[in-house]
Amino acid sequence: MKSFRSVILGVVLGTLATLAVAQNAKTERQMHPRISIAITNLREAVAYMEAAPHDFGGHRAAAIESSRAAIRDLNLALQYRAREDRGR
Repeated sequence: MKSFRSVILGVVLGTLATLAVAQNAKTERQMHPRISIAITNLREAVAYMEAAPHDFGGHRAAAIESSRAAIRDLNLALQYRAREDRGR
């Protein structure tokens, strides 16, 4: 069984790593504002389509799926850029 100190150390190190990733992501969003804006707009469009009372001529489900895929890809692009900028 892990000692209490080991558990605390793990939590602290995990938190620091999460903060570093969040800071890198924030920096990348600032460096690439058009991508950041696109992600925000796509998220808002997905929310709008999900709440809409109609199905946009049968295209709503595909549009939501495609928008979510675009959001994932844009986030992956920012993550890649962050890794490259750190020299990994």
